[in-house]
Amino acid sequence: MPVPTIADPGPSVAPGGSKPPAQPSQKSMTKAERRELQEKQRAAKLAQKQQPAGSMAPKNKPPTTPKKAAFGETGGVKHHGLVPKDVHANAVADDKTSGKPISRGLQIFSHFGLPKPIGHTVKGDIHPEIIRLGLLFSEFKICGANARAIATLTTFKKVIHEYTTPAHNTLSRHLMTHLSPQITHLVSARPMSVTMGNAIRQLKLDISAVDIDMVEADAKTHLNHQIDNYIRDRIILAGEVITGLAGKKIKDGDVILTYARSSIVEKVLLHAREMGKRFSVIVVDSPPLLEGKILLKNLTSAGIPCTYALLPAISSLLTEASTVFIGAHSIFSNGAVYSRAGTALVAMMAKGHGVAVVVCCETYKFSEGVMVDGFGKNELAPSRVTRSTGDAKAVSPALNLETLNPLYDLTPPTFITAVVTEVGLIPPSSVSSIPLALGRTL
Repeated sequence: MPVPTIADPGPSVAPGGSKPPAQPSQKSMTKAERRELQEKQRAAKLAQKQQPAGSMAPKNKPPTTPKKAAFGETGGVKHHGLVPKDVHANAVADDKTSGKPISRGLQIFSHFGLPKPIGHTVKGDIHPEIIRLGLLFSEFKICGANARAIATLTTFKKVIHEYTTPAHNTLSRHLMTHLSPQITHLVSARPMSVTMGNAIRQLKLDISAVDIDMVEADAKTHLNHQIDNYIRDRIILAGEVITGLAGKKIKDGDVILTYARSSIVEKVLLHAREMGKRFSVIVVDSPPLLEGKILLKNLTSAGIPCTYALLPAISSLLTEASTVFIGAHSIFSNGAVYSRAGTALVAMMAKGHGVAVVVCCETYKFSEGVMVDGFGKNELAPSRVTRSTGDAKAVSPALNLETLNPLYDLTPPTFITAVVTEVGLIPPSSVSSIPLALGRTL
């Protein structure tokens, strides 16, 4: 019986039950024969791909193992490495498993800080209080620059209190090694705010300044006092000074417009009401956080007449406003205000209507960096926030819709009338000189 060639698949079992003769190995083939074999294999693969989905594959061809997706391929679409790992980790299951399409991710905004999964992996020796704080951050149950900074420093007090310096080490050198994974865990839960960064930087300076001969108990007590002083001086007392200065700018009959919810602006308005001033407030809000609802509740409970509206109505409401008060997540050295997304639109519209824009901001929120837009660095807010109240039910997104919620935007200094700080009212152009004039770090 003639030996079947490579092109002839031949029967799986030779007549009489004997096995077919072995095919010649590629080493024994000539160069032309190997090339011919490769061409036939390519043709066979192409024919198999062109087969209808319902047709049966050849019985003699073994099933091929699917190759691992490369270059960020998901569902047959190449992202060329632009989609971050978090998007792939949180992607919706494939059609074959759940019948849902895979989330493609937002490629041009892939460098933004993405919302992290609540049950993210804990790596290293992490204190239980740090894990709890990370969950609160990721769920947006602690929101706002001041609240996040105070919560971080208060939690670090507990971590330092339960810390024990290992043998043959000093607290001033080893404590930062112990705190580094704690900080990394918080950043993995949600990108670090400017206020947290400035507070942690000051804590590092205080730790490095501890005398190596100081008793450990005394050193930990000293660091806890330094943290308490930072919270009192740079946040609480600074807020009280700003409350008094900004409250003087509110007069009877004024209509104050504010956007979203700033804790310091809320204190200014409540303090002015306690001083007996008669004014009304327009609270402008926007999804997904809708923080203005909390501000609205607190102001109306204090007897302040309020109007609540969403951001698209800003142009018609500014005709009635006398002053715009807004808060700030941070202020950069070029005078640009980094705040909740929508603040830039409010400030721009206010200047177009000739309404003064006053920013209330503590100096510990000042950043030595420079930003010219809100696209180089930002954070994406979740489409649904777990801390929101009410009986709202989660709405399934459309199959071909991706939700993009940048958390912050940048307001140029040309739209800001004045910045109220604990050192007085200053123009945005003087922001960079304040830390140097105070003789201290941010």
